[in-house]
Amino acid sequence: MAAAYSQPDPATCIEPRLVSISGAWFLMGSASGQDCERPVHRVWVDAFQLAATQVTNAEYAHFLRSTGSQPPPFWTDKNFSDPQQPVTGVSWFDANDYSQWLSSQTGLAYRLPSEAEWERAARGDLEQQDFPWGNDPPQSLPDYATRWQTGPEPVARYAPNAFGLYNICDNVHEWCSDWYDPNYYAISFDHNPRGPEPGQRKASRGGSWRHHVKIARCSARSSIPPEFQYADYGFRLACNI
Repeated sequence: MAAAYSQPDPATCIEPRLVSISGAWFLMGSASGQDCERPVHRVWVDAFQLAATQVTNAEYAHFLRSTGSQPPPFWTDKNFSDPQQPVTGVSWFDANDYSQWLSSQTGLAYRLPSEAEWERAARGDLEQQDFPWGNDPPQSLPDYATRWQTGPEPVARYAPNAFGLYNICDNVHEWCSDWYDPNYYAISFDHNPRGPEPGQRKASRGGSWRHHVKIARCSARSSIPPEFQYADYGFRLACNI
């Protein structure tokens, strides 16, 4: 069943609806996942805010008009151009530029979330559960078989996780701030880890409309070079408290 959600007026509001995530310890990673998700390790993440939804086309349009930036490659494709779909085809650099632009417009410290912040938020205090709702498979969710036929769906059509975050493990992959290292967990800091030193790929989290299994586990990690612009990549913003 679709969840009630009142999207801010895209014609007048450039800021996302933010959800406050309290500071906490949690167990990051998965003993049963891929090698890059091990070892499971205890991490503290300070309080922060995270956007309730992925950045939409309507929100991203403000940035394009304000800066004169070139739209992403799928901007006019009918499968990706609904105002309430997440913007897709943005590189990591595009997403970072957007966060800096929004910060300059609002005076708030918008940015991309770290992998640790993203996983903490996705879990919604369900310690070591596979998905935001628990361990039931994605196929058990309402309308699973008929969703995501030709592209991402408009945000917030279905129920959020326990923290009030929509599409946190589905719809599009979400860029994170960290550089990616598959072995980073073995040397990660236990307080507010921010990833390894600069590398070749940027980390991303969450599932994608394009995959056979559309919803990723909370601990699942992915990465691509930061300049790539894929039809199943978008982002959501974090904000310092």
